[in-house]
Amino acid sequence: MQELDDLLPLLEAIISYINEGVIIGNAEGAVYYMNPSAHELLNVPANTPILKFADITAADLGMLVDRPVDAGSGSVKYYPSTGRFNKFEQRINVSGECRDLEFECCRQIGSKLLLLIVRDITQRKKLQAFLSRASGDLVTNDPKMIEVLDRVEHIAPQDAAILLQGESGTGKTHIARLIHRLSKRADGPFVEVNCAAIPETLLESELFGHVKGSFTGAVRHREGRFLSAHKGTLFLDEVGEIPLHLQAKLLRAVQELEFEPVGSDKTVKVDVRIISSSNRNLRHMVDEGTFRADLYYRLVVIPLYIPPVRERPGDIPILLKHFCYNLESRGYPSDIECSPESMRMLMNYTWPGNVRELENAVEHAIICAVDKTVRPESLPVDIRRFSVSDDRDQALQVATSQALEQVEIEKALKRAEGNKTLAAKFLGIDRTTLWRRMRRFKLQSQ
Repeated sequence: MQELDDLLPLLEAIISYINEGVIIGNAEGAVYYMNPSAHELLNVPANTPILKFADITAADLGMLVDRPVDAGSGSVKYYPSTGRFNKFEQRINVSGECRDLEFECCRQIGSKLLLLIVRDITQRKKLQAFLSRASGDLVTNDPKMIEVLDRVEHIAPQDAAILLQGESGTGKTHIARLIHRLSKRADGPFVEVNCAAIPETLLESELFGHVKGSFTGAVRHREGRFLSAHKGTLFLDEVGEIPLHLQAKLLRAVQELEFEPVGSDKTVKVDVRIISSSNRNLRHMVDEGTFRADLYYRLVVIPLYIPPVRERPGDIPILLKHFCYNLESRGYPSDIECSPESMRMLMNYTWPGNVRELENAVEHAIICAVDKTVRPESLPVDIRRFSVSDDRDQALQVATSQALEQVEIEKALKRAEGNKTLAAKFLGIDRTTLWRRMRRFKLQSQ
């Protein structure tokens, strides 16, 4: 028993530092212990004594732990009971913000003791909701991307213009589609215009339409993308590619929601929500005089920056898994494995083409797998070349660093006239460390 008495303070110290909330009580509703994480998760001040589950006002735990696990309703979601464990979720309000908590309740057989584990699953629930709404287009576990998706949910119901900025292949089109699906215009059309893919001579007609006979080749009336997006969303992809002479007309269409088709003097009014994107910095283009400032400020009411893959490396493994799953549904083999060296190369690569390049690399790797294993030679040539170059750069950095270190030691020894103690003082290290480094570089005191 003495060993147990000595062990209890140690266990309490360990429990007090974990992130999950821990509450120990009994079936009658008494609370014996509550760690700091439980206080924080359930919005209970740290110095407040808790004697009963009923004293925790954020959640009715006295009712929850006694209630049958299949009888949940409202804000409480129950899981099937597994032996001595009951599991349920509840959403609580903490300082005006909703917090999703998962509770796992354990009753020891033959004992009245009750153990309650509390976990914060707010971010997980948000991620699940976003990915469900995105229909698989967006896969992420990165805090920056989750923040973007959280922002999307907040701004989507409004009609304000949104500018998506980020490198090519980061998923700006998927974000635009998600905004439309979450907006009040979800039942209306989503019309996408890639401004970089349309010849400059045809872009005005593509956007605003034209009347028959307005120019050579105009053999019939065309309504244009603005009118096609009426009551819906118009997505202007790569809006920075629109030439200056068309930007004034686009400004009026965005600002007044009216325009004249090419060859017509009749004004057309539309009801559209504008989302635009660019892989170029439009603010810099304004400063350079290649993009109108008034149009920029009209488009950038709400800016969203989509981070590139290299800024969220933690997403690479789940993106790889996601793309493998998609390829399996297209008939590709499901038993392909990735060698550790290949995974290292994939994780270290900078992905200039972002998610689009990553998806293509996965397909390439599966096709070129050897004996059902993705080996370094199975990867695209750009990734292999980068890995070789990266290894050379690291080796060069190490060699350069060692050469500089050797020069510094030689200078210190010369300045100290061979006195190792004084030389070590000049270098800011102890004498033993200096001696080890001198042996490594095969230096003799001077």
